[in-house]
Amino acid sequence: MSSICRTKPVEGLRLLNRVLTISTPYVHRPNRSIATVAFEEVRSSPEKPYNFTAFILHGLLGSGRNWRSFSRSLASSLSADGVNWRMVLVDLRNHGKSAEIEGFMPPHDMENAAKDVANLVDSQCWDWPDVVIGHSMGGKVALQYAESCSRGVYGQSARLPKQLWVLDSVPGTVNPEDSNREVEKVMETLQSLPSSIPSRKWLVDHMLELGFSKALSQWLGSNLEKSGDSMAWTFNIEAACEMFNSYREKDYWPLLEHPPKGTEIAIVRAEKSDRWDPETVHKLENIASNRTGESEGKMSYHLLPNSGHWVHVENPKGLLEIVTPKLASLV
Repeated sequence: MSSICRTKPVEGLRLLNRVLTISTPYVHRPNRSIATVAFEEVRSSPEKPYNFTAFILHGLLGSGRNWRSFSRSLASSLSADGVNWRMVLVDLRNHGKSAEIEGFMPPHDMENAAKDVANLVDSQCWDWPDVVIGHSMGGKVALQYAESCSRGVYGQSARLPKQLWVLDSVPGTVNPEDSNREVEKVMETLQSLPSSIPSRKWLVDHMLELGFSKALSQWLGSNLEKSGDSMAWTFNIEAACEMFNSYREKDYWPLLEHPPKGTEIAIVRAEKSDRWDPETVHKLENIASNRTGESEGKMSYHLLPNSGHWVHVENPKGLLEIVTPKLASLV
């Protein structure tokens, strides 16, 4: 499968850890030998101890903050009778606040992105998450996390999540010839832009002139931050491109066919998403309908109506109606 990346050497590796919380932002730099990703915490009752933890992994070129609103709603809907959920919104390597952290060793692929999540748990001395939810590219990071955890890659103390949610992310390899190549076109376009962007308006107008939608152009603009007299991306485009290539190449069908014992893998397909072909949908339905043995976990398949790929924005209420009862069943 062809690559769309123009790779650059990693510059100036410096080990640094950063933690951001939504209620009281602060920077945390423990004396560790590995870099750990940035994150935010969302709780319905921050003053109370939490009982359960869900990690939320965003998609390509996004960040944890994209999921703040949905995470607040989810935590609130799950809070009852003394139960308090903590949502950990992770900024994957090369994205969001993690893009400011040096020390993430290449290759920038699904394996290392998933290992970053395990390193975060270890660095904070947390219990392992009860649930991992991943959207788009984050869905494959979540699948890789479960796959590596089941093989003992993260050590004997690592515990598989009870539920793994994959939101509108095709579990197999992605052939760009079978899609409209919008993501590839976006990545190629962003790589061709100057490193400093004059303004958000300039970017939006430029993307519109190239034929991209207004919604996509404005969303890309939201990933710009002030840097001196111009704007700069909140992600590392070259490294993100490597991650996208890894996302396209990874195949997790065997994991869906034989989920690890004690784990349910839930696949959510957005009804209006253009990422699914009939053969893939049929394969998902067949796997979900076949009951696994007692030595294996479960795989479930859910259709989110009236939504395109951006499930947490286009139909957050419908997504909550699918996810909330399943998470509540863990209590």
